[in-house]
Amino acid sequence: MRIVLSGSNKVKENVFEIAKELEKMGHEVIVPKEFYIHMEKKEHSMLHFSEICKKETDVLLAVNVPKNGIENYIGPNTFAEIAMGFYKQKKVYVLNDLYEPYLDELIGWEVIPLKGQLDKIGK
Repeated sequence: MRIVLSGSNKVKENVFEIAKELEKMGHEVIVPKEFYIHMEKKEHSMLHFSEICKKETDVLLAVNVPKNGIENYIGPNTFAEIAMGFYKQKKVYVLNDLYEPYLDELIGWEVIPLKGQLDKIGK
């Protein structure tokens, strides 16, 4: 399965850790290019949106770990990527639970909370 990861640059170590776990499970994993090389926000967003939109992409997984003391945090860029995944009819998951401020949208878009259980992807 081809999985595109999404998450804040400030939690990129968590994103890399999740990527390694998913790769061990046999998945092809795409991590935001911004984590490897510096690029302007517009360029990064366009590039990552294109990865989400590829027909080969099965799943978008938002790595919503605690940030600045906020549980299940989803920032504005990650929320935009979730919206793009929904629009392109991809399966969209969040690593932990749904983020309260966006609860209506996440439920309406049928985003699936994994509650830390990566093995539930695709089931």
